[in-house]
Amino acid sequence: MMVVDDIDSAIVRELQTNARQTNRELARAVGVAPSTCLERVRLLRDRGVITGYHADVSLTALGREVQALLHVQVRPLNREVIEGFKSYASGLPEVLSVFVLAGGDDFLVHVAVPSVEGLHAFLMDRFSGRREIVGFRSSVIYQHHRNRVIDPLDPTGNAHAAVR
Repeated sequence: MMVVDDIDSAIVRELQTNARQTNRELARAVGVAPSTCLERVRLLRDRGVITGYHADVSLTALGREVQALLHVQVRPLNREVIEGFKSYASGLPEVLSVFVLAGGDDFLVHVAVPSVEGLHAFLMDRFSGRREIVGFRSSVIYQHHRNRVIDPLDPTGNAHAAVR
């Protein structure tokens, strides 16, 4: 298990809030010297805690007004079918995320399309003809909220205290 101390937690929290701030601003916010901050950020990247820096994009501004979660069952359940469908779905431009599941559904696919008609066309054109898909259903998303800051949890499930 990876250990993240209070200073690392504070750095990660600050970068999730604003990844565009300068190292000097980040160091000031977490209460360490800029050289210490720069080294800590480098180590967090090297350890795989920080995996990248991203721009948030408005799906609506890109003409993707409708989001949906698609619950998909595939057969036969074997590695080849699962990997093949995961690769296929991940490569579709409408797909935002693909989750491989345990339970009643084998996949949860998050899509964003221009309209409800676009969702219907996607399902008919991209899913209904696939031999490995034995069933699917869609749930249109009315609202979506994503936590912008993810704190580490200790082994008991409590949020790791960040330095303020």
